[in-house]
Formats: sequence, C-alpha cells, structure tokens
Amino acid sequence: MSKLAGKVAVVTGASKGIGAGIAQALAAEGAAVVVNYATSKAGADAVVERIVQAGGRAIAVKADVSSAVEAKALVDAAVQEFGRLDVLVNNSGVYEVAPLEEVTEASFRRQFDINVLGLLLTTQAAASHLGEGGSVINIGSLVTTIVPAGMSVYTGTKGAVDAITGVLSRELGPRGIRINSINPGMVETEGTHTAGFIGSDFQSHIVSQTPLGRIGQPDDIASIAVFLASDDSRWLTGQLIGAGGGFR
Repeated sequence: MSKLAGKVAVVTGASKGIGAGIAQALAAEGAAVVVNYATSKAGADAVVERIVQAGGRAIAVKADVSSAVEAKALVDAAVQEFGRLDVLVNNSGVYEVAPLEEVTEASFRRQFDINVLGLLLTTQAAASHLGEGGSVINIGSLVTTIVPAGMSVYTGTKGAVDAITGVLSRELGPRGIRINSINPGMVETEGTHTAGFIGSDFQSHIVSQTPLGRIGQPDDIASIAVFLASDDSRWLTGQLIGAGGGFR
C-alpha cells in the first residue's frame, strides 16, 4: 500500500531541483501534490506532467511565498482542489555567494524574505488546515554546520530555519502537527550547476570529506521527505536531519 495514499501535499519552489524531486516522490507514494512555482511555469507544468503520466494527481500553482496574500492563496488552492491538506514542504529558497564587503540590503532582504519569511507565512497559512498527523517539512542546509566563507547571509537564513523548526514543533505539537527539517549537503541541481559548484574545487573538497564519497542527488532528499510526510515518522518532531552522506 502506498505510504501517502489519500494525503495532500504542497511543495513550495517545486519547479526544479530538490523541490521537483520531492513533489514527484510524494506523488509516487500516493499523495496529491500542489507544485508551487514563482517564475518557472514551464518547469512546474513539466513536473505536473511527469506526475500525471505516472498515474498521480498534481496541479501547478504560482505564488510568491514571501507575500502573505499569495502564501494563503497557495494553501487555499490545495484545499479547494483536493479537499484537505496534510503535508507542507517549505522548499522555496534562494542564495547568493558574496564576501562581507559585497553584502547589500537588497540581497539580505531577498534571501531572508524568501527563505525565512516565506517559510513562516506559508506555515501560518497551512496550520489551520493541517490536522492531527499533519507534517511540515522544512528544507534547511548543512551550511549551518560547515559555515562556508562568502555565504554569511544565506547561512544566516538557514540558521533561522533551524531555530524556527524547533520553536514551531513546540507551538504546533499539541495540535498533532509535526515540524522537522531536512538539512542537505551539496546536491546536484540546476542551481548548483548555475552557481559553478558542480565540477569545482569546492565540490572536490566536499566529496573528499563525505564518507559516502559523492554529493547528493534530489532523489536522496526526496526519500527522506517521503518518510517525514508519512506515518512512519509519527514520533519525530523538532528534528534537524543532516542529509549529506555523512559530511560534517
């Protein structure tokens, strides 16, 4: 029997990369999925098409999660289309690499608005629909452990995600809603290719320090998300799950 049969999930930032992988994995286990996107309608539609062709149910919904109005509309669309909400994956995120002297107000606000405020607003909108057994899955990062040079703002946003995960687990736990975070290491995505990480000395360093001897793939993260969305993880909340092949 599929682990997520009858459940409905919203995955933010799901038009590509880790988000797309999670959306497809949740659907493969029986969940109906709302594939959120901010700009790439074509990418989101392609994810929906793959899900539907595999026999699943999915729709694409455009929303800027850093807007309270749009975050609420995203959640409302899930409930209107599928009748309920059981799982929220807060995957939307942006990052920039810049030394301290190049940090700008605009860059700071963009990263914190999407990575932190967006997570809060979308969870706020979802909380009234998530009942007993509901699961919120935040996507953090191992940057909070490795604290790489040149990523002070991004690392700050993911440190906030770590802290918020713990706080919300206490706030929402009495209502039977679980909050956990998956903190990936380097994952091969369109974003890491564009940033120049793939094939770089930085990738070589990460691999050399990773016991399992490679960087991650979206499917590596997606399978953990399926576990956290399912009743198999019913006794887990407030956890930060490092997903980097053993990298510390």
